[in-house]
Amino acid sequence: MKLFYSLIIFSILNNVNCQLLPPLPSPNLTFIDQSLALIFPIIQNFKNTITLDPFGVTKTWTGPDICNYKGFYCDNPPNNSSAISLASIDFNGFQLSAPTLDGFIDQLPDLAIFHANTNNFSGIISSKISNLPYLYELDLSNNQFIGTFPMSILNIKTLTFLDIRYNLLTGIIPPQIFLQYLDAFFLNNNNFIQKLPDSIGSTSAFYLTLANNKFVGPIPPTIGQAPNLLEILLLNNLLTGCIPYELGLLKKAIVIDVGFNTLTGPLPCSLGCLENVEQLNFAGNLLYGQVPEVICSLKNLVNFTLSYNYFTKVGPLCRELIENGVLNVEKNCINGLPNQRPILECVLFRMRIKLCPLQKSLRIIPCNISKFSPHRPERHLISYSALSKHTKLY
Repeated sequence: MKLFYSLIIFSILNNVNCQLLPPLPSPNLTFIDQSLALIFPIIQNFKNTITLDPFGVTKTWTGPDICNYKGFYCDNPPNNSSAISLASIDFNGFQLSAPTLDGFIDQLPDLAIFHANTNNFSGIISSKISNLPYLYELDLSNNQFIGTFPMSILNIKTLTFLDIRYNLLTGIIPPQIFLQYLDAFFLNNNNFIQKLPDSIGSTSAFYLTLANNKFVGPIPPTIGQAPNLLEILLLNNLLTGCIPYELGLLKKAIVIDVGFNTLTGPLPCSLGCLENVEQLNFAGNLLYGQVPEVICSLKNLVNFTLSYNYFTKVGPLCRELIENGVLNVEKNCINGLPNQRPILECVLFRMRIKLCPLQKSLRIIPCNISKFSPHRPERHLISYSALSKHTKLY
């Protein structure tokens, strides 16, 4: 009979899909809170997966005092003001290498902030991170993550800051991401290829950087509906079509950069309504016609770049900006100005000009120019900082 039961037990064990559990903490360790005791083995397991630690960071990851591990920060969880738990991780600049973060950050239930700029983490971004109820800042920039956009991010309702720039991500981004309540969204320097969705106009973001990808097609006219946009960077993509009149409706905008695409047509006069704008970059496109004087009358302009286009005329206000070093019109087709394109190249371009579908809208000025505010001092521009790999944004 004993043999019979032994055979049954053996059979059951061989047909169970066993899952290895993390080791329990040593009974000799004393933690200041039970929640820290529970995540101790998770941290130690992750530590064992790290293949490179040039600054010896993980040497501090020993013993029960997790709150003093380098890069780890504790606080009271939102649901228990008397408890102590791991609330934040900042690995920025540590240059750690590990094949995956799966099984690490997604197992830290009270994590609110995870920053890991400038490391060598790879694999895909785990779908399990959507299980973190308090996560509101996620920075995975300048790593080696592969695969498509992590769709699970759409399920993180608390997220307000997302930075996945400088990775190896491909495919498309879901239109729903622009419906998330994100304050800042950086996904520049990946390999996303698609048309910009109309939902971009629904973004609540203040900072939106989509530069250095492979976005195609026109800039959606809905962009003018984005209520909070301060800085938008679309440079170095494959955008085509004419610049929409609605771009001039971004009344709060301080930076607009659509340089080095293949956009064409005249500049819309509506851009003269961007009373707060400091940086306007349209360089490296196929734009033509006269540079609207109403844009050159903007009081806060610090840098207005139109180089490497096919503009043919500038008025007195624009010439004043050129003299002051604010407006750059090199490599255009403007008679009498230095460093312009060869005449033959300008003639050949004019022979193949195609008018914009809504040409009349480009002459509309939907604002009262006389009510503009006085000049404000130049400030630090967050989105341009995103174009530098190693910059910590927040």
